[in-house]
Amino acid sequence: MKTINNIPCELKTTLKIDTLEVSIIGDWVLEAETPDLAILLAQLGEGSKITRLVFSTMALGRWDSLLMTELINLIDYGAKQGIQVDTATLPSGIQGLLSLVYAVPERVGARRQEVKTHWLEDIGKSGLSIIGDAKALVAFVGEIALSVVSLARGKARFRWIDLWMNIQDCGPSALPIITLISLLVGLILAFVGAVQLSLFGAQIYIADMVGLGMTREMGGLMAAIIMSGRTGAAYAAQLGTMQVNSEIDALKTMGFEPMEFLVLPRLLALILIMPLLCLYADLMGVIGGALVTITFFDVSLVEYFSRTANAVHIPDFGIGIAKCAVFGVLIAVAGCMRGMQCGRSASAVGNAATSAVVTGIVFIVIADSLMTVMCNRLGV
Repeated sequence: MKTINNIPCELKTTLKIDTLEVSIIGDWVLEAETPDLAILLAQLGEGSKITRLVFSTMALGRWDSLLMTELINLIDYGAKQGIQVDTATLPSGIQGLLSLVYAVPERVGARRQEVKTHWLEDIGKSGLSIIGDAKALVAFVGEIALSVVSLARGKARFRWIDLWMNIQDCGPSALPIITLISLLVGLILAFVGAVQLSLFGAQIYIADMVGLGMTREMGGLMAAIIMSGRTGAAYAAQLGTMQVNSEIDALKTMGFEPMEFLVLPRLLALILIMPLLCLYADLMGVIGGALVTITFFDVSLVEYFSRTANAVHIPDFGIGIAKCAVFGVLIAVAGCMRGMQCGRSASAVGNAATSAVVTGIVFIVIADSLMTVMCNRLGV
């Protein structure tokens, strides 16, 4: 391949009474070293007697967008100073591109400007944003409640096939990731407990700790967090895309209530599936704990499951299942609400999915904390 040696680009100026002639010399290409325009702009600055600017391109070589950018900056600066810029001597290609640039004036406010705000203003805006989100949440929950009432009265309109598809999506399709995470959580709980219990020769009680920890707390919590990142984000992206494509507006035009037709099947699917996923996560966690206890400690398989059966009772399962059902409602509300609030752009869909995950996890952690305190106070 032949290497092209660029002729250094430079600008030379000649002042003739009130006219400044700018000679453009060399190859003005992107890989060239651009000359500093500060001296030239200083000649055109305030207090200058120059009223007209012309160009000479007799020594101009190759050029690309670099020359166009510098010329536009120079022309714009001259216009601000009230200087007449004559582009008639420029090559016809450059004149054509300049005519395209200035054919439509730049829209006012099109350029992004960094606006510095006071920290008190930032706090105020954050507070107003929180209040707005709280109002939107209350309104959304109210609309869901009305949809549930319509369902109880047999007047809710949605396709049952949508309900079964959502059950398939958030149920059997989620089993692989639930299996992996629950096994690892049970394994970690067993190792953490074994560190202390082995000091007293009480390795057999690892089964009690893993069983109670998974059934009452960790099984449902980890399943909910996984579903928030998997299904909650999917709901937000689906509804957000429908918002972008005006499909939700089309449903309203045809007389369908979006809350009943779109949100209700997703809500029912999570309410029905989350308790089952909780039970499955509990089982996988207990198996994970068994793998550690049997492999690394002197405990047999029969002893492990016997201790688990003695330690874990029906109320323990009931607490975990009840929590997981509540988590399912919160995940559906967070995902569907962010999807329905989505803007009309591709970036808005991504923001809605991200916000759905964050909102869902925050709801889950807060709800789990409150329910755990309630169970403790009630002695359950």
